[in-house]
Amino acid sequence: MMRKVVVRSFMFVLLLPILSACWNQKELTDLAFVMAIGVDKGEEKKFNVSFQIVNPGNVSSGQNGGGQGLPIAVYKSSGDTLTEAARNATKQISRRLYYSHTNLIAVSEDIAKDGLLYIMDALDRDPEFRTTTQLVVTRDTSAEVLVASLANLDKMPVNKITKEIKATEAMLGENTSINIDDFLAGLVSDGKEPIVNGFKLTGNDKMAGELKDLQHTRADSVLKADGLAVFREGKLVGWIDNNNARGVIWILDRLKSTGVNVTWKGKKSAITVSPIRSKTRVSVKILKGNPVIYIAIENEGWVSEANTDIDLTDPNEILKVEKLTGQEIKREVLSSVKKAQKMKSDIFGFGERLHRKNPTLWNQLKPNWNDHFAELEVHVKVDSYIRREGIRTKPFWSDLNN
Repeated sequence: MMRKVVVRSFMFVLLLPILSACWNQKELTDLAFVMAIGVDKGEEKKFNVSFQIVNPGNVSSGQNGGGQGLPIAVYKSSGDTLTEAARNATKQISRRLYYSHTNLIAVSEDIAKDGLLYIMDALDRDPEFRTTTQLVVTRDTSAEVLVASLANLDKMPVNKITKEIKATEAMLGENTSINIDDFLAGLVSDGKEPIVNGFKLTGNDKMAGELKDLQHTRADSVLKADGLAVFREGKLVGWIDNNNARGVIWILDRLKSTGVNVTWKGKKSAITVSPIRSKTRVSVKILKGNPVIYIAIENEGWVSEANTDIDLTDPNEILKVEKLTGQEIKREVLSSVKKAQKMKSDIFGFGERLHRKNPTLWNQLKPNWNDHFAELEVHVKVDSYIRREGIRTKPFWSDLNN
């Protein structure tokens, strides 16, 4: 009996190296790392899909490292589904497409108008694909051009787009990071519609993707963030731009920093106040059987620019600036609400809040919520405070006027 136990134990030890082997290992030289995907409307097939693939030999973190060629290669394929297009791409690519490092999905405006329902399932279902990947909609240009464009400051073009979203989110406040998870959450949510960042190509689109364009100090083609795409039931219904887009970010409580220009004594944009901290609270009250939305914003900022004669050491002057800043923020927020109401798309999640506040009333309004949202009464209250005036409390304009 003891002999059998010893023999079995010995055979088990011999089998361990086989059992612990990497049965699904993949060699790096057999993989094509897809960094970005562009989806356009096809002609013969439903989709034209562009794959931005990194060329590792031409990418290096060192100043003198890397090859002399382009850091990426772009391949285009077509199919009635994303899966079909990806498999058809293997006719052109000698390696297996690998999506674990994909950082960007770009869809054209035409595709977005038809609806993103037909591409989201493939992105959400594939275990190799990360749903934290950024999602953008291209404006007045194709997704293929965006995916194929090169950048001056970033060797990997996809990094230019993802970093640009973070930069404008942190400094301008007209965009915010939107990934696949965020879009799907808005898509399936009761009482909230999704938004997506817009991107466009400015300048000469024929120079996009040309290496010689990077040899100029002023590139002929530049990619830039451009507004917020507004969706309803999975389809693009319009755009919100500039200060109206900032109003959306303010309501969503995602604003990090920006610059609010106010008029002082008849001079437009005389003073700029930059938020240091901002907090937005949205609540719902039921008045006479109807929901009413109340938006309360508390903003703390500093005077980042004063191109007028003003004494920033005078508390009364500061109070006036605070009041004017609050009025400007309120105007932007109400304007963004009206823009969304015209498109009948509750991108702010007012319906979600009503659902939590009064489920019974929500169930009554839910079937036609977007119509109710368009007529919704919204009140905005802004408390703005100046916490700092910078290193100069008395602008040189005061000396010029003496």
